[in-house]
Formats: sequence, structure tokens, C-alpha cells
Amino acid sequence: MTRFLMAASALALSTAAAHATDKTDVLNNYADIAQAGYEDSLTTAVALREAVQALVASPSDETLEAARNAWLAARAPYQQTEVFRFGNAIVDDWEGKVNAWPLDEGLIDYVDQSYGGPSDENELAALNVIATPSFELSGASIDASAITPEFLAETLHEADGVEANVATGYHAIEFLLWGQDLNGHDAGAGERAATDYAAGDDCTGGNCDRRGEYLTAATDLLISDLEWMVSQWGDHGEARMTLLGDETAGLTAMLTGMGSLSYGEQAGERMRLGLLLNDPEEEHDCFSDNTHNSHYYDGLGVQNVYLGSYTRVDGSTITGASLVDLVAESDAALSAELAGKLEVTMSALGALKAAADGGFAYDQMLERGNAEGEALIMGGVNGLIDQTSSIERAVAALGLNGIAFEGSDSLDAPEAVFQ
Repeated sequence: MTRFLMAASALALSTAAAHATDKTDVLNNYADIAQAGYEDSLTTAVALREAVQALVASPSDETLEAARNAWLAARAPYQQTEVFRFGNAIVDDWEGKVNAWPLDEGLIDYVDQSYGGPSDENELAALNVIATPSFELSGASIDASAITPEFLAETLHEADGVEANVATGYHAIEFLLWGQDLNGHDAGAGERAATDYAAGDDCTGGNCDRRGEYLTAATDLLISDLEWMVSQWGDHGEARMTLLGDETAGLTAMLTGMGSLSYGEQAGERMRLGLLLNDPEEEHDCFSDNTHNSHYYDGLGVQNVYLGSYTRVDGSTITGASLVDLVAESDAALSAELAGKLEVTMSALGALKAAADGGFAYDQMLERGNAEGEALIMGGVNGLIDQTSSIERAVAALGLNGIAFEGSDSLDAPEAVFQ
């Protein structure tokens, strides 16, 4: 893949030298990639729903494994869409419905005794709504006898204004499929039993019927949320129309997404913070031990936007006019530099992914004193930081002013992390 990307970058740079790049073409290609990414996220979520339905209808080790594999497959295209956040308000305002993290999982289901109970910050941290058909919220009695998509979205998600009360999206589904990961810094994901969805005396964990209702409702809601976002990037969708309505603002959105995801979000909050705290609870996909893949596909999403190319889940490719072309017209050396740095980052994230796939769990990498793990994680962090400096220079080369990328205390003020 790296050799192909290098060749593609070189071709794009030579093409840019010969032909002026139309900014509208760049924006349209970006919107096409966004639409394709969300369509792929929707397609894989539909496959997840089919696997979830099979699990709930006939719980077994096999149907649980199939549902888990479908969830893992659904993450790959979705993570590549995170680069559309930050610069596109419509995406940023919506994203918390589908990918909010971290979450107080005790809100949803049973947890280990070590988890604790309600706190001053979150009175619902250990609600266990699956076992609680009614409860008090802000002085009002809440009827939770039916766990529906509407109940999850309108009542339970971020209940009481607490962001950690994540009741919807990928991570709520992840918890319901894997359960808590209680392995600490040892290898291993959550170990929820398929019998947590069984009927009658075979049920473990209690309330198996309601657990199935919750998992089904959360998956249905994920699909409807993704359907909505797909429509926003269609020919007359609000996201596409807003992007194309102002070329300067559109290009600003592209670079803001690249820089903010690279620096504050991924390098900072998702990677460096966990390493500073040596805390496996800071993993993005902490229940499934899929964090290494989330990091990899986040990085790939940034590269996709710069090169103007996206490989779909069916193997086809969306490609067209790109930022690499546009930047080359102002500064060919800078354009090549940024393309090269993106490849370096993907190589580092690829090494982290390969190590985890080979049995060196991300949990283990986070353990204090694990030099090999720290080196793998910091390889990705350093690559992301370095590419951000070139993204900032690309902003200047294109004459775009006033762009501010997301920051992170873990990068900008590490001492604040421990206060």
C-alpha cells in the first residue's frame, strides 16, 4: 500500500504542475469521499443489525462471535469519516450520537463490583437501565419499561446533561457485545457470555430479554443516524451545499478536519493521554480491544482527504482533484513533504496495528515501563504531530487565515493532566 500511495502522490504532483486545479472540483471530490464513507458505514451497520438479530433470536458462541466480527468490520469505514468532523459543523454536532466516548457503562448494564456506584459527577453512573424499568431523573419519574430507539436517543443519552451517559452509538453496542474488559494491562477483551441473551433459566446477567431489546434498539438507531448523515452529503444535502457555498470556507473545513483530528483528537486525547496515565480505560475501543484499528483508520482518513482518494469496502475507489494538487500549485515541495509525512504516520500506525494483531495488545503497550509499547504508540503520536506542522504550512500556502486546530492538554500542558 505504501508504494502505491507514493506513486499516487508523485502522479498527483506532476499532474498539478501541468493543469490548474479547480477548487470546486476539490470540494466536490471531498464531498464524494464523505458520502461514500458514510454509505459504507451504513452498509456495514446494516450487516451488524442482521448479526445482532441472529444473536438475539438464537444466542450462541457462534452468533455472538459473528455479531462481534460485524461490529469490528463496521468500525473500519466509520473511523475514516472522522476527518470530516471539526471543520463541518453538521458532522461535529451529530457525531456524539454515534461515536461518543468514554462512557459510564454502568448506566446501561451490570458491571463488576470494582466499578463503584453513583458519583457527584454522575448520579446515573451505575443505573443499569436494563435491570431498571423505572427511575428518577431530575426529579421526574422515567418510564423505561420499553427500551426503544426513541427512549435511548431522547431520554437516556447524555441524561442529566452528563456527557459520560453515553447510551447510543458504536460504543454502547460494543459494550453490549463484549462487556467490560477486566484484564487491566493483560491481553484480552471483554468476555460477555452469549447466555447474557438467553431465555429462561439459561439467562446469565439477568434481564436477558431487555438486554436484547437494548442491543436491537441501539443498532436500529445507529442505522437511522447513519442514513441521515448519508443524505446530508447527497447532491442536495446540507453538508454538501454548505461546503460548496463558499470555496474558502470549504477548503478551511477540509484542513481544519485534517489538523484537528491529527493533533488534538488523535495524537493527544486518544493516544498520548492514555500513555501519560498508563490507563487501559483510555482506550478508544476499550471493550473490544480494537483501539489499534481505530487509530489506524483515523490516520488513513486524514490521508484520504489530502490525496483525494478513498477505497470503498467493495474495493472500488473514489478519486479526483485534491488538496495535494492544490497545495502543489503554490508550493510543490511542501505538497510533497506533507504527502510524505502522511505516509510516515501511516507506517507508524501500521506498525502499531501489526503488533496488536500479532498479539501485543494495546492494553499491554500502555503499561508503565513497557518501552516497546511506548515506542509504538509514540511513533504514531510523533508522526501525527509532525504532519500537523506541515498541514499548518499548507494552510498558509493556500492563503487561508484564522484556522485553529483542536489542542490537547496531553500535548500542550502535560502537567495539567495530573492536576
